[in-house]
Amino acid sequence: MSTKEKLKRRFKRLPNDFTFDELVSLMAYFGYVLSNKGKTSGSRVEFIKDGDSIICHKPHPGNVFGGGAMKYIYLELKLRKLV
Repeated sequence: MSTKEKLKRRFKRLPNDFTFDELVSLMAYFGYVLSNKGKTSGSRVEFIKDGDSIICHKPHPGNVFGGGAMKYIYLELKLRKLV
């Protein structure tokens, strides 16, 4: 099993220690590119693929996503049949 498949399996368990860097890697695996949405976006980031986008907030002050953000991203990916 590849590293990306292991990351996908880990994400599907909705862990409490999933980092932003892991999400960027996972989204790249699905073909999405990270965009910061401009200078005034604050912590908002957008993952873009072929006109489709998923917007979320970078976790802060740390680098680990909370449960609500993880569920939101999971549901968005499930809607697109990626997980």
